[in-house]
Amino acid sequence: MEHSDGEIAAPPEDRLSALPVDILIDILLKLRDAAAAAQTSGLSRHWRRLWAQLPELFFHPATRPNGIRAAIESNELPALRRLEVKVIHPTRESLAAWLHIAAPRLSGDLRIIKAAGQSETEDEAAQGAPLELPCFENATAIRLDLGNLALAMPPAGVFAGLTDLFLSGVDLRGPCMLGDAVSSPRCPALRKLAVHGASGLANFAIRSDSLLEIELKHLKGDGALGLGNITIRSESLLQIGLIKVHDMQQLTVLAPALQVLNVTYCFAHGSTYSEPVANICAPQLMCLYWTDAYEPSSTQFGNIRNLKWLDTYPFLVYGSDSRKLSNDWCLGLMRRFESILYLTFILVYPLDITNKQYLMEDITRFPDIEGLALEIKPKGHSFGASVFHVLRMCTGVRRLRFTLMDVISHTEAQSACPSDCVCDQLPNWKTQELALHCLQEVTIHKLNGTEHEAALIKRLFDWATVLGNMTIAFHDSVPKRKAKEFFQMLQSFSRPEICMKGPHFA
Repeated sequence: MEHSDGEIAAPPEDRLSALPVDILIDILLKLRDAAAAAQTSGLSRHWRRLWAQLPELFFHPATRPNGIRAAIESNELPALRRLEVKVIHPTRESLAAWLHIAAPRLSGDLRIIKAAGQSETEDEAAQGAPLELPCFENATAIRLDLGNLALAMPPAGVFAGLTDLFLSGVDLRGPCMLGDAVSSPRCPALRKLAVHGASGLANFAIRSDSLLEIELKHLKGDGALGLGNITIRSESLLQIGLIKVHDMQQLTVLAPALQVLNVTYCFAHGSTYSEPVANICAPQLMCLYWTDAYEPSSTQFGNIRNLKWLDTYPFLVYGSDSRKLSNDWCLGLMRRFESILYLTFILVYPLDITNKQYLMEDITRFPDIEGLALEIKPKGHSFGASVFHVLRMCTGVRRLRFTLMDVISHTEAQSACPSDCVCDQLPNWKTQELALHCLQEVTIHKLNGTEHEAALIKRLFDWATVLGNMTIAFHDSVPKRKAKEFFQMLQSFSRPEICMKGPHFA
């Protein structure tokens, strides 16, 4: 380069390459793209082999399987601490090309994530022989999202370092059952197991001394077999979550240290359900999430005197005789307990309540509770009467949390709830007295700023004579100006001794 006076300027100093190697490696890691990191070899001789020293490798969906394999084989470190591969259309061949090479090299996290793109049907994804997962002896966490790909667990080997296993969209095949693979002999350090959207779990039995949490969502069995019988025996298991396990027939949990049990839509799914047969022996159980069918004669919880938190099946406020069955599940489970610390109760309104029965009168008692999380799906209807009915049976509640679970437009609200709608013609809760002499704290989430909400909150100030704190949060769709005006209106209802907290209006 030549200056105007004819002198030749010195080339600019390469200060970046002069940085310590560990800083340069950190710069390459921030690219989160192994191919882009490899391209930096052309910058200078100093950068030529830096990409081969990366402890973490990230591959975008466009990376070819042979390119992933080559990058792993070229890595000069004794072990990788993370390997993340995004794929659009995972196949047995594309994954098998590099998985067995990666297994002995990984001492950290493996993630295979199905990226957004062309989707396949379950039949298309499950065709052909299953992909056999190699045994990652030193991996600490494995997360596989395979888009309904057929998968076989390794028949031998110990996942000695594995603490976290997440499987999503897999069709489990092969002679080795998932329960055998994740039990203590082969996963001695496993703390959390999550399986979502999987099929092939006709029988699932886990025996683990280390598991702290199990979460099963949207699982299917083999055709009509369903998940079949589940037996879980653990001395130290702290949490189990079973969510939408279709066609489950029987659940048995023997876990002396279990603290959290979550069963959601396993026996009940869609418009059908199978009679739940369950035997839960968990004397240390603290949190029970049973959003599912419940029959007192066939669902046994044993001695769970330490229970602190209970979630039940949603209660339908308006319905027909055919829909009252699910309400019976909810009420039957609550009758099982005389007192608990905290209850989550969900009230659901159908969009059209014309000629529907008002079902709240079926609720005749609640357990003695200190905290109530009341989740409401009003579909535009007035929900003050149903909330009043619940609160008059929970007069000892100290903490109350409202969450509005759905948002509909103003036009939809008018269509669902005309001025002469039956929802606002119930016994006049707007004038009836209610003494909530213990209620000290109220939190309301996802307000929409409707007249129905304002009417209930105004009454709440009258009922809660010792209320000290109220916190208000609006749904994200509510315009800031409307939220500010609504919050100021609520403040006008309040008393001076009540501390009202709301969003910051800049």
